[in-house]
Amino acid sequence: MVVDDHPMWRDAVARDLAEAGFAVVATAGDGPQAVRRARATRPDVLVLDLNLPGLPGARVCQEVAGEDGPRVLVLSASGEHADVLEAVKAGATGYLVKSAGTEELIDAVHRTARGDAVFTPGLAGLVLGEYRRLAAGPEPTRGKPDAPRLTARETEVLRLVAKGLSYKQIAERLVISHRTVQNHVQNTLGKLQLHNRVELVRYAIEAGLDDEGDGEGRPGTGR
Repeated sequence: MVVDDHPMWRDAVARDLAEAGFAVVATAGDGPQAVRRARATRPDVLVLDLNLPGLPGARVCQEVAGEDGPRVLVLSASGEHADVLEAVKAGATGYLVKSAGTEELIDAVHRTARGDAVFTPGLAGLVLGEYRRLAAGPEPTRGKPDAPRLTARETEVLRLVAKGLSYKQIAERLVISHRTVQNHVQNTLGKLQLHNRVELVRYAIEAGLDDEGDGEGRPGTGR
């Protein structure tokens, strides 16, 4: 589904995605319409502009993203750090600026559908840096006595997710199948009561897993 308040841009993006083999199930030109149509059509991926009449894109993301909702790829003219962080905190899986080429957009939609976190170059570091800042706050996740226990393999996969590796890269690194990686991620999401990969990355960074070496990070070892 494609959401943008500029008809020509919206139609062009929808056309490019359709020509690339995607089924574009709906489009919308304002925030309330986007929420209604997303709930009605249940797309796998929502390509979302932030500057929308009626309801801001970040609010749309909050309304529709989640465990049963679409993965949200923001496609915005703004590359401002505040906009990027607001979108990610609202549940967006990725963020591209509109200067991206058609091939980059198509690749981003494919990767978003697989559950990868996709960002315009330079923005991924910003998001990870913000999560590290939040992790340094007064109530970090690490050390909570009731924290769920993960298996050694789940912790290993989680650590690689936090480092920004795609599922394919993790599978190659650990010599396991792409499906097995997905299963470990889904099991971990369930145990941690999280909804998407972005939340999983934040949890891993708060737990310090993104700073560990390849042979470390087993549960119950205190890192």
